[in-house]
Amino acid sequence: MHIDGFHFGIATLMNRELTHPRDEIMQTMERIYRYRMTTTSGGNLSIRDDHGSIWITPARVDKGNLTREDIVCVTPQGQTEGPHRPSSEFPFHAAIYEARSDIRAIVHAHPVALVAFSICRETPDTRLFHQAHSVCGPTGFAPYALPGSEQLGRNIAASFAAGSNSVILENHGVVVGGESLVQAFQRFEAFEFAAKTIIQARRLGDIRYLTQEQLDLAQTRSVSVPSFRPGSAPSAERELRRQLCRFLRRGCRQRLLISTEGSFSARLDQDAFVITPTQMDRETLTEADLVLVSQGRRQKGQKASRAVLAHQAIYRAHADVQAICFAHPVNATAFSVTDSQFDARTIPESYVFLRDVRR
Repeated sequence: MHIDGFHFGIATLMNRELTHPRDEIMQTMERIYRYRMTTTSGGNLSIRDDHGSIWITPARVDKGNLTREDIVCVTPQGQTEGPHRPSSEFPFHAAIYEARSDIRAIVHAHPVALVAFSICRETPDTRLFHQAHSVCGPTGFAPYALPGSEQLGRNIAASFAAGSNSVILENHGVVVGGESLVQAFQRFEAFEFAAKTIIQARRLGDIRYLTQEQLDLAQTRSVSVPSFRPGSAPSAERELRRQLCRFLRRGCRQRLLISTEGSFSARLDQDAFVITPTQMDRETLTEADLVLVSQGRRQKGQKASRAVLAHQAIYRAHADVQAICFAHPVNATAFSVTDSQFDARTIPESYVFLRDVRR
């Protein structure tokens, strides 16, 4: 399945389609809270199902201890099911769904960087990276209104009706919509990542944004790699896949990469390596999702990262390199969008590990 530039593997897709809205909301909120992208009391998620019912997080319940039983269902007739009242922000969720029939899930939260932009009455420019620009889609700004009010709902719905998918709320936070909760979360995460990077980059110098020509080229670019059908994976490859998955999950936990950005690989032998696939959630990857690349060919039936040729070139040029991480830690990434040079000679440890960092 393909959604707004992202592909979901068969197992992932089946799991998502069979997951009850209560569980999907609970799991996504746990991830947002774990990433410190909301507070105990702030933020709410919702899903509109095929029957028009809206499943939404409850009012006045600790977001860090949410259970599936806490999720509230509001029927098209306005009846509620569950032990709690729906979120006080339910009016704007309903208004967005009314304005956009294609929106099936909404994420609202108060992540630090996007809240900072909302206070400054600015919208982050996602042209920093082609992936963030593609994932977030059109962005907008909604004027301030009292939280929970009908006016706030009208303000936000107007921005979505105009085509925005990610909307900054003045002196409040952010609202992001998607065709699924997976897509809405990915937009939300990429939007906050762009905002954090901009804040840090402004401290370093002038920011270099991508041009429309560069964005168009990235959008249409495809990487063609011939395929082959490998035999049974040897033990060394299986262990390598296991280790890569562990490091990917660790990288996501440490915020060194996000669900839509970053590629990891590890060398198997002189001309073979295992690499992350393209357009799949990095945190949820399994050993079977990783792609074997051997002698310039990819494993049949799977799509390697669009950075596969760069990984391959590095391995071929440097026989001593055994693993490669294309990651996006915010502070380091800020240097990549400015002309500032990173000097590792600050403390002994950084210089011992990094030496001279070049562009």
